[in-house]
Amino acid sequence: MTSDSPVDLTAFVKTYDVRGLVGSQLTPEVVEAFGAAFADEIGGDATEIVVGHDMRDSSPEFADAFGRGATARGANITLLGLCSTDETYFASGSRNAPAAMFTASHNPATYNGIKFSRAGAQGISLDTGLSSIRDRASAFLADGIDQAPTPGSVTPFDALPSYAAYLRSLVDLAKIRPITIVVDAGNGMGGLTVPAVLGTAAGLPELPITIIPLYFELDGTFPNHEANPLEPSNLVDLQKAVVEHGADLGLAFDGDADRCFVVDEKGDAVTPSAVAAIVAVREIARVHAASPDEHISVIHNLITSRAVPEAIEAAGATPVRTRVGHSLIKDEMKATGAIFGGEHSAHYYFRDFWGADNGMLAALHVLAEFGSGSSPLSELTDHYTPYAASGEINSTVTDVPAAYARIVEAYTGSGEFDELDGLTVSGTFDTGEFWWFNVRPSNTEPLLRLNAEAATPGGMVQVRDAVLALIRA
Repeated sequence: MTSDSPVDLTAFVKTYDVRGLVGSQLTPEVVEAFGAAFADEIGGDATEIVVGHDMRDSSPEFADAFGRGATARGANITLLGLCSTDETYFASGSRNAPAAMFTASHNPATYNGIKFSRAGAQGISLDTGLSSIRDRASAFLADGIDQAPTPGSVTPFDALPSYAAYLRSLVDLAKIRPITIVVDAGNGMGGLTVPAVLGTAAGLPELPITIIPLYFELDGTFPNHEANPLEPSNLVDLQKAVVEHGADLGLAFDGDADRCFVVDEKGDAVTPSAVAAIVAVREIARVHAASPDEHISVIHNLITSRAVPEAIEAAGATPVRTRVGHSLIKDEMKATGAIFGGEHSAHYYFRDFWGADNGMLAALHVLAEFGSGSSPLSELTDHYTPYAASGEINSTVTDVPAAYARIVEAYTGSGEFDELDGLTVSGTFDTGEFWWFNVRPSNTEPLLRLNAEAATPGGMVQVRDAVLALIRA
């Protein structure tokens, strides 16, 4: 295989994954080259590679093309077929095999992509091998793929039953009070995994949970709404359904079902920071009970609420503050031995899940915590949401360095500066109430991302609006 018009892979090989337009950027030929490149990167002959894919129209064809490239270089493919991203992590971790997942997560139907993992569900970023995979794939596109002396094989494998059973083994829901939940799968892979994990579709015992399904039909055209619950407009149907049905809570999954968002009984969105705090406290208590002398660390990125590290410390563990980023946090989980990690974007990482993220597992923890008490979810989550946060606000900026300089000039002398990731400025008002904000440039677009938090709503609005005025001046 050679290409007369080499594709510029740098245009759609991102920091943590491959994500591009189907047809113009990602084609079967390009994907086949990625398969060969990945096989060479992770070991070549006779290496097992787990391959899964979501419900996008192009995903099965791409998974097959990837398999052709990898088997040509001697690797053996374990083909999961339709699955969620965290199901692929499960197969990678439990089989100690590298993996490739075909999905564009929450992106529109015109996109697809590849998420790579090393054996044991370890992340791969540009700095830890993705740039090498990209360069190898470019060479294969230009020069063709050399056939290994012994081609590899392709073996189908259904990981869903063992995946569902493993999650159930980590969080016991058998004795919770009877609850009713609405689940919006967004026509994504949650439509496959939710009935298996929370229902009986994988042959597991029935739980005291009544599920009201929304958009469980697998459809990569996303006919109802984008499978991106981070956008408030995509939660509207779930919020209405929770209130209309008098449900106890609602869950929304993104397209590849590795992120989960929660809605309380009033239809109000629960912040991912509150979810992170709830899960952190539960995991700390579990590990303390099993290993009283263990020093426990929990990761949170720098734009989660201040309430998260406060909850971690109050539960008797050490909070570890990190930069934002999927593969980076996976690396930090491994380096620190942290038992859990939470991000503002609703990615939740578990030591018991090979340090990988799993939105379904976070949902199980929320259901267990809620179901073991008698309070409504809003009361439980209010405890972990004591402060006012802006959420992430993106601004298109023609001159990012100039905007950054305006912020530095305005806050020099009135706040403490921290450049762990972008610029974080923190301080206190004359009343003694705290405030902080973080501004981060996008890696790929002329954007600045603002997150602000303060002790009171009025304080947050004051800080948010002042910084936005500087960004957009």
